Amino acid sequence: MAGPVRTIALLGATGSIGGSTLDVVARHPDRFRVGALSAHSRVEELLSLCARFRPEAAVVTDPAAWPALREGLRALGLATRALAGQEGLQEVAADPSNDTVVAAIVGAAGVASTLAAARAGKRLLLANKESVVLAGELLVQAVREGDATLLPVDSEHNAIFQCLPADGSRQGVRRLLLTASGGPFRGRRREQLADISPDQACAHPNWSMGRKISVDSATLMNKGLEVIEARHLFGLPPEAIEVVVHPQSVIHSLVDYVDGSVLAQLGNPDMRTALAHGLAWPERIESGVAPLDLAALARFDFERPDHEAFPCLGLAYRALAAGRGATAVLNAANEVAVSAFLQGRLAFLGIPDLIQASLDVLPGGLTDSLDELLALDAQARRVAESLIDRGRR
Repeated sequence: MAGPVRTIALLGATGSIGGSTLDVVARHPDRFRVGALSAHSRVEELLSLCARFRPEAAVVTDPAAWPALREGLRALGLATRALAGQEGLQEVAADPSNDTVVAAIVGAAGVASTLAAARAGKRLLLANKESVVLAGELLVQAVREGDATLLPVDSEHNAIFQCLPADGSRQGVRRLLLTASGGPFRGRRREQLADISPDQACAHPNWSMGRKISVDSATLMNKGLEVIEARHLFGLPPEAIEVVVHPQSVIHSLVDYVDGSVLAQLGNPDMRTALAHGLAWPERIESGVAPLDLAALARFDFERPDHEAFPCLGLAYRALAAGRGATAVLNAANEVAVSAFLQGRLAFLGIPDLIQASLDVLPGGLTDSLDELLALDAQARRVAESLIDRGRR
């Protein structure tokens, strides 16, 4: 028997995670309703979703898009409130009428609203790596103080969550093993990556993702961010968190125990599995994902990551060792580098080079508040942009 209907604020509704979330929600109208939706500036897509799901509120984080959202809602005859900016995001994240928040905004723009949801004691489905990479200690503190329920829905961290002891302890855990597909360039040497185009980098072999996340997968920075995330989410030291390349993307991650047992979570590469788990936890619901056919797969392969060809992973371990200020610099420099690569302003191999140079200029330091972290984030972006400009002269 299903419990009370959960009301969801979906932050980042027009992205790939948002689409998968709404697919699961639509399969279970007796369990879920949509209370709020957000987008950055894709007003027409947001209006279409509002017409379908009829939320109480809709948010555009780009204030310039607010008039179009307001008029569009009026034209559709919807009573949905039109909100804008970070203030609007934080309002719906903390709104008592929304008991569940899906944090699916890509980048540092999603951090403040994620913290607001945690402080308000929500069931928080976390798909925003940057919230943890930039402000992991603050997030963990906010979850504890707000008595929130934090459920990771990145496939790797959700897999680890499912494989850890059910009582929430880390008793007997020796290692966390994060699996990586290896991206579209697995097996290539560094010198073979010099002329990679954005379209090549975004052609992931297994997953359908946004362009920024796809490039992170191609550089292995996504695994670096996930190592930092796992450190904060699960409380294990960096040396107990390892990455293994698994090109089939069927084993989503593993937990190694001191008695020699290794527990793994398997499934077809589809984000709806993790999202359905988080939405219904501790129950299980149908997600729309096809059953796994092990016989058809025939084999699982594993490799160690190539740190020479893909140095971003090592840079993430370096930043993690240096402290949270350094992870903020790492994340900001990576966002600038990926954006510049997608715009044709930076070569593919320039991404790790720019991140390393940014860490050399700004090694980070102790930061005690979100304002300080955001100031460091802005400073790191300016440094990274200046390094790009200097390199193009």
